[in-house]
Amino acid sequence: MAIYVDTAIIADATEASKFGWIAGITTNPTLLAKSELSPQETLKQLAQLTSGELYYQLMASDFDGMVAEGKAAFEAIGRQTVLKIPATAAGFQAVAYLSGEIPCAVTAIYSAAQAVVAAEAGAKYAIAYVNRATRLLGDGFALVRDMANVLQRTNTEILAASIKSPEEAVQTLLAGAHHLTLPLDVLQAMAVHKLSQQTVDEFAQNGRGIFT
Repeated sequence: MAIYVDTAIIADATEASKFGWIAGITTNPTLLAKSELSPQETLKQLAQLTSGELYYQLMASDFDGMVAEGKAAFEAIGRQTVLKIPATAAGFQAVAYLSGEIPCAVTAIYSAAQAVVAAEAGAKYAIAYVNRATRLLGDGFALVRDMANVLQRTNTEILAASIKSPEEAVQTLLAGAHHLTLPLDVLQAMAVHKLSQQTVDEFAQNGRGIFT
């Protein structure tokens, strides 16, 4: 299992990188649009904040454009690159063409059938938008379960995105997701619980340690 921070804001990525347990950084066009820097400069700085994977989502909609953009992203980011390619007919064609040299993740999957095609095209990851799928389809967890079932005995793993709470993150993993990408506020919430702090406070009041 790996947990990524989903952001293109340098300050948020910097904060997440201090945690010590973040595997990499995922971005998308909407997130890059929120950055005060150009996409190229944003990606360059993000790459310096992690030794793990850095995801870039293609904006081109046709096969030739996707291939050109994917190769340009790889040249800019380097070996950390994972290309997020939309689950469209042209997108799957681009994954089949590029996945031999650049790791690819098929994004915006809304059916198990698309996950099957992603695996056959050679994608490293199949990305499910859990909360969004719940809003649009009725049950994002069911989507993840179906994807997990059809991806058994393949080399394609599920990366779950669009997760709004720690509880949703846990239910997504229980449904069969292999990895999560979360915004900074959800990452921070994952690590804390009021009873944990209460227990620590009790030890602080009643206990002794090396320095006390």
